[in-house]
Amino acid sequence: MVTDTPITKEKPFKICFVCLGNICRSPTAEGIFQHLVNESGLQSYFYIDSAGTSAYHIGEPANSKSQKIANQHGVQLKSKARRFNPSDLEEFDLILAMDHENFDNLQKMDVKGTYSGKIYLMREFDPKPGTKAVPDPYYGGMDGFQEVYDILYRSCKNLLEKLKERIDK
Repeated sequence: MVTDTPITKEKPFKICFVCLGNICRSPTAEGIFQHLVNESGLQSYFYIDSAGTSAYHIGEPANSKSQKIANQHGVQLKSKARRFNPSDLEEFDLILAMDHENFDNLQKMDVKGTYSGKIYLMREFDPKPGTKAVPDPYYGGMDGFQEVYDILYRSCKNLLEKLKERIDK
């Protein structure tokens, strides 16, 4: 994944979770991953962010249904929606798209193909990957938001376990 370069406090691993509007899936993934990192006492080893490939919700907090489900699990979603910028391709070590459409949009931003090795589908880290897409719960009920939370929790937990192997303490 990306490189095998050790993760250190001096050079924290930068990860960005990406969906369409940055109010449901990606802020949930960001919140879960941050929560897991905090529980592991590894805050100084990671820089965690999220963004959307569209500009629909810039500046808005996470969707209220996403927040409600996350809060039920002791996870806070603190981020405000922002749009993914082409400069983020260079900035981040790992960029995780929630679905194939956003994956394709990120690849298109990488005009020269320089950063394609940093861009993955989120569910490539899910022990039960299914279609490899995190479904968009935006127009659905609470069950959809819970399903998304469950998928993202499994994926984030597995991802963190893989990254822990690279931490140089």
